[in-house]
Parts: sequence; C-alpha cells; structure tokens
Amino acid sequence: VQQVFKQLFYMINAVALNNLLLRKDVCSWSTGMQLRFNISQLEEWLRGKNLQQSGAAQTLEPLIQAAQLLQLKKKTSEDAEAICSLCTSLTTQQIVKILNLYTPVNEFEERVTVAFIRDIQTHLQERNDPPQLLLDFKHVFPVLFPFNPSSITMDSIHLPASLNLEFLNKV
Repeated sequence: VQQVFKQLFYMINAVALNNLLLRKDVCSWSTGMQLRFNISQLEEWLRGKNLQQSGAAQTLEPLIQAAQLLQLKKKTSEDAEAICSLCTSLTTQQIVKILNLYTPVNEFEERVTVAFIRDIQTHLQERNDPPQLLLDFKHVFPVLFPFNPSSITMDSIHLPASLNLEFLNKV
C-alpha cells in the first residue's frame, strides 16, 4: 500500500510540475498559494492514514519548492541566494523556466527581471543538474517485497507422489 501511494504521489507531482513548467497562465503568486494549500492537504491525508513513512510526501518535494518559488520575493541578490538554497529538488533549468514564466496577476506584483534570472544562473552554475526540463511522469519505482523466512524446515516437507517428483532427493 505504501509503495502504491508513493507511486501515485510521484505522478501527481510530475504532472502538476510539468503543467507549471509549460503554462504561463499558472505561474503566479496565487497559484503558489493554491499549490501549497493543496499539498498540505495531501500531507495531512497521509498522516491521517499513517502513510508518512511511505516516501509519498518526499516525492512532492519538487512541487513544494516550485510553489514556494512562486511565493518568494524575486528582486535582490539576497532573494536569489534564498531561492538557490531553498530549491534543491528543482534543476537550474526548471527554476529559470518558472521565473521566466512568472506572470503577475495584480498591480502590486512585478515581473522577474532578466538581471535577477542571470543572478540565479550565476549562483547555480556549479550544480550538475540533468539536462531535462520536464519530469518523466511514467517513471516507475521498483516494487519491493519483504523477505519473510518460513519456520518450516525443508526436511519436514512431504512431497505427494501425484506430483511425479521422484527425481528429487533430500540432501
């Protein structure tokens, strides 16, 4: 059950983050607020179902950081440093794309300046990020089956003659 929810939450993360990276109309402060609220509801649900050890919440980390990125101030060099230290699960390319797509929804917000984006790129140039922008939403985590040894010893097993396994010898 835990592995199923980890996979499901990864898919939610990948589809939502990919939509955020491809749609300019959703890259805004208010979308960041909505995302953060919805993610907190999912995390609360996991806690309520006692699934916090499943790793499902950790798969949402890139989406959480993208939501926080949308909400942070984006003006000064200190803001750039804060973004770089906060967004460790996002690649440089994803951070820059979100900042380029950021669209103010009211007169109190401002567009992200090119100088600020260059500042971010300078801070993150030493990262060795994968070159892909979008997450692979078809990624499948390996299924792990726990090993539970049997208390039955092999010499106590009786093989019925109807199985025609006479060629097997007990050692």
